[in-house]
Amino acid sequence: MPIIVPPGLDPELVRVAELQPDLDYGRPQESRDALRRAYRISRALRGRNAPDDGLEVTDREIPARAGSPDIPVRIYARSGSEGPVPALLFFHGGGFVTGNLDTEDDRCREYARRTGVTVISVDYRLAPEHPFPCAFEDCYDALVWVAGHAAELGIDGERMAVGGTSAGGALTAAVTLASRDLGGPPVVYQMLLYPVIDHAMTSRSMKEFEATPGWHARNNVHMWRHYLGTDAPEKVSPYAAPAEAGDLTGLPPAYLMTIEFDPLRDEGLDFGRRLLAAGVSVQVHHLPGTFHGFDAAAPQSVVGRRALDEQCAVLARATGVKAE
Repeated sequence: MPIIVPPGLDPELVRVAELQPDLDYGRPQESRDALRRAYRISRALRGRNAPDDGLEVTDREIPARAGSPDIPVRIYARSGSEGPVPALLFFHGGGFVTGNLDTEDDRCREYARRTGVTVISVDYRLAPEHPFPCAFEDCYDALVWVAGHAAELGIDGERMAVGGTSAGGALTAAVTLASRDLGGPPVVYQMLLYPVIDHAMTSRSMKEFEATPGWHARNNVHMWRHYLGTDAPEKVSPYAAPAEAGDLTGLPPAYLMTIEFDPLRDEGLDFGRRLLAAGVSVQVHHLPGTFHGFDAAAPQSVVGRRALDEQCAVLARATGVKAE
């Protein structure tokens, strides 16, 4: 089934939507290779190699739990910052199957440049080679490591936020839940950007959007099969599918962004309603006329710039800094 540009899409996004590759997540390596090619082309067209943005950007590996490989991370810190400053752990999207430290490099740079918050992007292990709980463990272990090395990193361990896009949104919710459940490092804020939430795939938007640009229901089926395994039990851990969490009380405030033409839309909105019902302070922003990942695909569009402006503003407000 070919990708269909939905009627009602923001006019500025139509051409971008038409150019979105229809990746087949049933073939993980082919999807990874296609995304890498698309990323290289995008960077070349924008002429972005080593932007002069006043940041110190460091790639390093941090230790994981016993028996697991070290975790690659990329740290974005404003040059000359007088610490301690707040931190944001960020988890990229890619359906648990694709993505790396380059996937959200532009977004992480903008967060760090415009807020002064130190951003730590986590290159977690990918399915199907590394199914759940590998990605979750990497992300939670990164939170623990950052908290334990706050002084070395020049950050304030009492002002740590977590955030992520799509599958990274699921990992954000999972890490936040685990921090509460396990008595882990405190998380002061969670940013859930068009997040993966529910493995049941029974929502109206999941049934309706089988050929939307950016992400569609067919790939969602492949995603969960790769992440949970083909013999996954009907009841799964809330650290895999946050919709399975029965108790959402005691979680930190949240910002949740959902997208109109996105199969993940309704599960995200439902999670936002559940957070509100549990007494969690949550800002839900539903963006009409957009497709999944529009802000990464068209960052210079009016709606893309507005979305980034809002994310920087809520991150700054949540961590007590002033955004540019």
